[in-house]
Amino acid sequence: MPRDRQSRGFQIFDGLTNLTADGIVAGLAALGATFVARKVLAFLWTKVTGKEPPTNPEDPQVALPEALSWSMLVGLVLGSARVLAIRAARSRTRPTREPADTADG
Repeated sequence: MPRDRQSRGFQIFDGLTNLTADGIVAGLAALGATFVARKVLAFLWTKVTGKEPPTNPEDPQVALPEALSWSMLVGLVLGSARVLAIRAARSRTRPTREPADTADG
């Protein structure tokens, strides 16, 4: 086996062994937040438009403005929910850091 493939395998393995509770909690928080955000977004879309959100925006039967609107909303809302959930989870699982002492003079 070529040397570079072996080292790449070890890097992947090292990444898996370095999982921490912090990372697991953040991942679960992101998963839950995106699930809830998608359900809320689908509910709001239905209330505003009177139609179910498109299940496949790439389908030619879906109007282009509707497909683009849904795709942009999903990307924005789910991406934001994921980032916020990860930050919130990590701020709760990491110990707080004391600010460095700044002594005058």
